Amino acid sequence: MRTVCGIDLGTQSCKLIVYDYQKKTVVAESQAPVDLIAGKDGAREQKAEWYAEAVKTCFGKIGAKVKKTIAAIGVSGQQHGFVPLDEKGKPVYNVKLWCDTSTAAECDELTKAMGGEKKLITKAGLPMRPGYTAPKVLWLKNHKPAAFKKLRHVLLPHNYINYLLTGEYWAEYGDASGTALFDVRRRKWSPAVCRYISSDLEKWLPPLTAPEKTAGRVSKAAAELYGITAGIPVSSGGGDNMMSAIGTGAVRDGFLTMSLGTSGTLFGFSKTPVVDPTGNLAAFCSSSGGWLPLLCTMNCTVASEEFRGLFGMDVKALNAEAAKAPIGADGIVILPFFNGERTPNLPGGRASVNGITAVNFKRENIVRAALESAIFGMRIGLDGFKALGFKPKEIRLTGGGSKSKLWQSIAANVMNLPLRIPVGSEAAAMGGAIQALWCLMNDSGGSAKKATIEALADEHVKLGAEIKPDKAGVEKYNEAYAVYSRYLGALSPLYI
Repeated sequence: MRTVCGIDLGTQSCKLIVYDYQKKTVVAESQAPVDLIAGKDGAREQKAEWYAEAVKTCFGKIGAKVKKTIAAIGVSGQQHGFVPLDEKGKPVYNVKLWCDTSTAAECDELTKAMGGEKKLITKAGLPMRPGYTAPKVLWLKNHKPAAFKKLRHVLLPHNYINYLLTGEYWAEYGDASGTALFDVRRRKWSPAVCRYISSDLEKWLPPLTAPEKTAGRVSKAAAELYGITAGIPVSSGGGDNMMSAIGTGAVRDGFLTMSLGTSGTLFGFSKTPVVDPTGNLAAFCSSSGGWLPLLCTMNCTVASEEFRGLFGMDVKALNAEAAKAPIGADGIVILPFFNGERTPNLPGGRASVNGITAVNFKRENIVRAALESAIFGMRIGLDGFKALGFKPKEIRLTGGGSKSKLWQSIAANVMNLPLRIPVGSEAAAMGGAIQALWCLMNDSGGSAKKATIEALADEHVKLGAEIKPDKAGVEKYNEAYAVYSRYLGALSPLYI
């Protein structure tokens, strides 16, 4: 048996799969929880030591014989997290996460220093947002000067796992493009942004490698610690969205992936850069050789979970209750900004229930509106894709929310696109495994070098039946989305 391993380091847990690429089946999987430190100022942090322990725990749950079949490893990691290390590779402070909103002042500082948001987008392709890595580095300088003085390596979470496996420091275009320290058009670090933070920052950033290349090989120390084979290649890896694109087969123009989790993402592969002048779509690179324009909302399944808890319902009961309500929830609209919001850019945003009357104030309407609000947030991104000339063909739906039949129907009709759901729930880990296979085949020489990521995705990504939108549902949701947009436009100024 020959296998590849995919690791996905998420916000709440680390997951690992071992994939038999000859029989096309997952032969082993494991996971370990990762804790979270939350601050009243919007800080969301973790400790790099927790990542190391989680990876060790995941490998520890896999049988020794299976681990010896692993021929290559690919790592997916939550995007934007800032892992600050000293010259010996030891953390100097906590990891600040993608959902950390305590860096709003640093975003303003960097934006002014670069001459405003339009100039930032023109120079590097991205505006400054609290979720990105650049303001986190400046935050460390501004608030933890003693730690900043020791800083010598700036890594992202997936880069750090690669470092644990190989002892080497590398980055790749996809995850690097989400730092706001990167020129997405030219695929290199951006000197202007780096120099404002520190004249040494470029030296602290890892060198870049192409997505089909290695980020090193498993070290002797890692092999002994995890029970895997020393010397096997570790692929470049990527951010969780980039790896999910591979794991759902969105590696060709026109294919979108929509992930319905705590955060919501909508992203699609493009052969050319897609830079949004409004900043709503992040102009990321892919981890498969192209670009990956992406919308991210911080509050996707958050509203449904909050109301589910409030009403004391399980997931099945929530879906059944929401199914009783009509499309548009009889006029009730929820703005789901429980955690502030990234798109639209409202870090101080608040959640609200709108449009309540004595007639429509029913539990089924409220929970339906909670489900609909998640997809309306995605519709903002789809409209942005279309405005920039992207021609969507199909959506690959993933994440916890994709399991709901009702949410599937809402998504197909709000977006007015056919959906397909990948078989298997670990899209990011699967993407890491497929990228590892791509790296392995290119690493082996000979005719194997002709392997393409498109062919590998076609061969190894299994998809369920197509879910098509219906005309009547599309028309009703166009009307409901217009109502949602009016409330969003009216209330957004309160949170700016």
